[in-house]
Amino acid sequence: MALFEYKGKSVSGNPVTGTLSAKNKQELERMLRKRRILVTEVVKKPSQINISIGQKKIKKIDISRFTRQFATMISAGLPMVQCLEILAQQSENPEMRRVINEVKESVQGGSTLSEAMSKHKKAFDDLYVNMVEAGEIGGALDVILVRLAIFREKADALARKVKGAMVYPIVVLIVALGVTFAMLTFIVPVFAKMFAGLGTELPGPTLIVLAISNTLQANFLNITVAIIAIVFLYKWYVRKPEGKLRMDKIKLKVPLLGDLIRKSSVSRFTRTLSTLLSSGVAILDALEITAKTSGNMVVQKAIKKSVLSIAEGETITAPLKESGVFPPMVIQMISVGEKTGGLDEMLSKISDFYDEEVDAAVAALTSIIEPVIIVFLGVVMGGILIAMYLPMFDIIGKIG
Repeated sequence: MALFEYKGKSVSGNPVTGTLSAKNKQELERMLRKRRILVTEVVKKPSQINISIGQKKIKKIDISRFTRQFATMISAGLPMVQCLEILAQQSENPEMRRVINEVKESVQGGSTLSEAMSKHKKAFDDLYVNMVEAGEIGGALDVILVRLAIFREKADALARKVKGAMVYPIVVLIVALGVTFAMLTFIVPVFAKMFAGLGTELPGPTLIVLAISNTLQANFLNITVAIIAIVFLYKWYVRKPEGKLRMDKIKLKVPLLGDLIRKSSVSRFTRTLSTLLSSGVAILDALEITAKTSGNMVVQKAIKKSVLSIAEGETITAPLKESGVFPPMVIQMISVGEKTGGLDEMLSKISDFYDEEVDAAVAALTSIIEPVIIVFLGVVMGGILIAMYLPMFDIIGKIG
């Protein structure tokens, strides 16, 4: 796809300029004719090769901040192009600034906002684009943007809570393994040399620790290669749909962690579906989008079954119940929402409730994992030190 700058006239005779991507000039002219623009000049922009080291990626917080500010400006009555221009100028992320500028140029060229955003999938996902499109069709873009801003802020907060609960124990465990590895490869060999000169029989625990230390030193390269291979194999496996589904099932069964993942999945599903339905997106489209953004293959499979269930004239609840992810209370509340015609409101209440449940699950997880890791460190480090000092205690006993 090449980038073209064009000049032309609208049906009313007003001059029009803009930039559009197309395969060639002929395709560009066809696109503009559909928009009822008479082209007078087309210039192909030169290709730019941007090589940048450490280029910033667009983060979720960038999109959330953009959405909130955009919603505020649109609600205040500012023209859309002016809003996008201001937001591009004040964006601190160069990549985000580039995306906003391209969206602005597409809108100036006659595209709708949703069409312009759909060209940038890394910044604006299907959920975002569909909600903006629903707002444009319904003439309530300001309301939809505010709703979208609230949704993204709550979704980001939920993601931070879950990530925070996962990061702390992982970091502590990595540090513990690193310290253990350092003791076995650097400190234990010093004791081993000292014991070699004693010529006495070593206790069983000391022999075990020395054997582990020798194995690590002799097979360090092999062990490193094996760990890297396991990581790559795992990443390759979870890229496959069946592999990701199996791993997601395992994650849901892990004690404590599985409960947190289940509650966060329920919260994400109910909030996403509620936001889409209340924004005027059709239920089948809303379920398709929710399935893509569920973050868990077990939940995604259940949602896709719900789409088939609704298409056949049945309810949404039966496939969700079969998945085993959704608690009975959630199934019953969704069923009541379907029967009363207030599914979006019921889903919103469920998501608010499960946001609090995620908070409680995070607190429980961190309160239990912290002492477990401390005990693990104490047992491993203490065991190594005791094993190294046992021969000395025997020697001192014999001297005594």
